Amino acid sequence: MTKVLIVDDDELALEALHHMFTRAGYKVVTSTNGVEALGEIQAGECRLVVSDWVMPQMDGLELCRQIRKQDLPGYVYVILLTGRDGKRDIVEGLSAGADDFVTKPFEPAELLARIRIGERILSLETRDVAIFAMAKLAESRDPETGEHLERIRTYSRIITEFLANDDEFDEPIREDYSKLIYLTSPLHDIGKVGIPDCVLLKPGRLSDREFEIMKTHTTIGAATLDAAVRQYPGVAYLHLARNIALTHHERFDGSGYPRGLVGRDIPLCGRIVALADVYDALTSKRVYKQAFTHDIARSMILEESGKHFDPNVARAFIQCEEQFLSVLGAHVDGELSAVS
Repeated sequence: MTKVLIVDDDELALEALHHMFTRAGYKVVTSTNGVEALGEIQAGECRLVVSDWVMPQMDGLELCRQIRKQDLPGYVYVILLTGRDGKRDIVEGLSAGADDFVTKPFEPAELLARIRIGERILSLETRDVAIFAMAKLAESRDPETGEHLERIRTYSRIITEFLANDDEFDEPIREDYSKLIYLTSPLHDIGKVGIPDCVLLKPGRLSDREFEIMKTHTTIGAATLDAAVRQYPGVAYLHLARNIALTHHERFDGSGYPRGLVGRDIPLCGRIVALADVYDALTSKRVYKQAFTHDIARSMILEESGKHFDPNVARAFIQCEEQFLSVLGAHVDGELSAVS
């Protein structure tokens, strides 16, 4: 039986959560403040934590920070319950070490669904699968993306492997770069966990204000991964993941966001994932458009070479288009099978 630690100084809320999780089949441990909860976690008994944000002695934010400082036998997955939903609050919570948020008031079914996501992530045994699960958490907020992550990582690896063996490309590429970009490229949209549903899931065109909110997923994602980089500065894939999250919407001519970087000031990983992401968006069906053919997507990418895209990355795409077509063909065949 999975154990859940519930932390809340409100006795009525604590009792209600205890009842909900017990009925759902969990073994429940309760604490009324962060200090007490930290003791339970240090004992090694609880790896799933649902904590209120505002509490005396030690609030939920500080509890997250203290958990991440501990040398614990396994990862502790923390969900914060909060009435706060501003961008700064979300970034602060994620940077402190929270894994997810549930905004009050909430539906019990939503909290249970999110705790089950935590269970699945804790059950993962390898780094690769754990990273992909983090990306899936963001993707799960947007039901239209389908197998987007699998295709993005494959397209990114195809381009990287070509450039690594291309005599015309003069930027150094470390030997394991294609493996690392395959591993970390699915985290490009991890910051979408911080975008309100009313913006992220809006079926029509975004207003100017909504688009500005949507654009913050790059900085939210980078801030989230920055916390991991600070904790584990020597881990190469975390630096790569952070750069991808921050720069995959930059444009080669400087017209992108969030920083308006130009040319090679954009990390190579960001330039590669930018093209992979756009190609997949063009060739996938969305509520606001039909899927474009490969030939149309190819023409649009060529037109944007030197503007949106690094010319070398665009050239790699053209040289590898048969491989792209193979991945795209499997995607189309899968959609047709699902329909039939």
